[in-house]
Amino acid sequence: MWGFEPADSAVAAAALFKENELSKILIPGFGYGRNAKVFTDNGFEVTGIEISETAINLAKKHYGNKVKIYHGAVSAMPFDEEVYDDIFCYALIHLLNAQERIKLIKACYGQLKPNGYMVFVAISKQDKAYAQGKKLSKDRFLSRHGVKLFFYDAASVEKEFGKYGLTEVKEISEPAKNTENKSAQIFWQITCKKKALPV
Repeated sequence: MWGFEPADSAVAAAALFKENELSKILIPGFGYGRNAKVFTDNGFEVTGIEISETAINLAKKHYGNKVKIYHGAVSAMPFDEEVYDDIFCYALIHLLNAQERIKLIKACYGQLKPNGYMVFVAISKQDKAYAQGKKLSKDRFLSRHGVKLFFYDAASVEKEFGKYGLTEVKEISEPAKNTENKSAQIFWQITCKKKALPV
C-alpha cells in the first residue's frame, strides 16, 4: 500500500538506536514490514506483532526468515518473555481507545531493557483530519473511512507517556518532503528511555 520505503521517523529511530548500540527491536503493528527494512538493513534483530494474516504473508514473502512475526493483537502483549533494546511503534496507538493505549504503552515499557528506547509515532491534533467525522469522545473521531482516531496534543502525550521515561516529544510531517502521490500528515514523534536499574 505504501511501498517498501520506510517512514522518515523509522529512519530517525534506526539512527538513534544505532548510535546507542541497540540492535534487538520489537515492532508492534508490524504491517507488511515497510518500516522494518531500515532496521534489517542496519543489522537489527527484528520481531514484529501484527493482527492481519494478509500483512504477515506479504512480510514473509519479502523478508523470509529475517524477521520473526507474532500473529495477534497488541492488546494480547506480551507474546514472549523477551526483553528488547528498542521498540518502534508507528501510527498504531492513535487507533486504540484510552484503556488500550495505556495497556500498549505499559506492555512495551515492560518488554524494554534498562537504557532501552521506545519511539511511538502518533497523529497530532494539528493534522488536517482532526475533528473530521463523528466525535466519539474528547479528541477521538470516527473518520470518513470508518477508522477511529485519537488525536494527541502535548498535554495528552505527557499524560500517557510521562511516567515512562519521556525524553523527547516533537511534531513532525510524514513524509518530510511533500510528494505528488502522498500528502503529508502531522504526527508526534514520542521518545522514551527506560532508566537503568540501580546497582
